[in-house]
Amino acid sequence: MPVGMIYARRLAVLATSAALTVTGLLATAPAAQAAMPTPVSAATARTYLAALTVKAAGSTTGYSRDLFPHWITQSGTCNTRETVLKRDGVNVVTDSNCAAISGSWYSEYDGATWTAASDLDIDHMVPLAEAWRSGANSWTTAQRQAFANDLTRPQLIAVTDNVNQAKSDQDPATWLPPRTAYRCTYVRAWVQVKYYWNLSVDSAEKSALQSVLNGC
Repeated sequence: MPVGMIYARRLAVLATSAALTVTGLLATAPAAQAAMPTPVSAATARTYLAALTVKAAGSTTGYSRDLFPHWITQSGTCNTRETVLKRDGVNVVTDSNCAAISGSWYSEYDGATWTAASDLDIDHMVPLAEAWRSGANSWTTAQRQAFANDLTRPQLIAVTDNVNQAKSDQDPATWLPPRTAYRCTYVRAWVQVKYYWNLSVDSAEKSALQSVLNGC
């Protein structure tokens, strides 16, 4: 085969390979996906769930969000909310006070994308009131502060504000993300947080968690 034809064939192969590589990247690259710490696997979550104390939820008597100090300073001028917004967004630009002034955020709960930080809430995966009913009522203020600002576990995530408000302080027996594709991740995160913080579950909550985990 003439040298020119060999060279042309090599170029064609390289071009095809490059195209496939680019196509693969486009196919697998997520949109602006939240970077909440990855929860434990479904198998581990099932093990954790089996170890949790099952008891009726306590009352909210004496509960106040102020008993869970948030959002605390994380670094420089950035508090926990601002840190999560920067972590969970794409191309986030902040001002000198660490407030997000531009960027893009994908809400895992409902699949919506937002370009204004004001459209987002930072959800506590296990709500503060739910934690109170599950054992946090006996914690110290320092423990409650650590829980409310926990960036190490999958406890904080930026989501559409009105979806978070619809969730309120409900557990998975009465509320799951409307985007069904995220429910497995959601319950894995929920169980991990409850397990780490030694919080109890009620029977309906445990059944709901088991049901979702069985499909993961």
